[in-house]
Amino acid sequence: MADFVEAARLDEVPPGKSISITVADKPVGLFNVDGQIYAIDDICPHAGASLGLGKLNGRIVTCAHHGMKIDVATGCFPASEGFAVASYPVMVLAGKILVAFDSN
Repeated sequence: MADFVEAARLDEVPPGKSISITVADKPVGLFNVDGQIYAIDDICPHAGASLGLGKLNGRIVTCAHHGMKIDVATGCFPASEGFAVASYPVMVLAGKILVAFDSN
């Protein structure tokens, strides 16, 4: 069962932008791709840099430190679908972005 937790206000993540935040003690990157909000682990597995502070181009975020590319909708690396960061369900309600984490 997933628990939704308030992460940010929708106006904090305008279309084409992203932010790096901590939600429920987890570093999370929030991304707005044409009005659709996505949430993934914020830590790049290659060098530990913030993905939320990377450059967003469509659904692909590029890590600012070493250029690793990640699909924010799936958490997968486009070049290797078997290698990914965690992605989280998102719901927008009354102008607030809610992110779900597994309660187990």
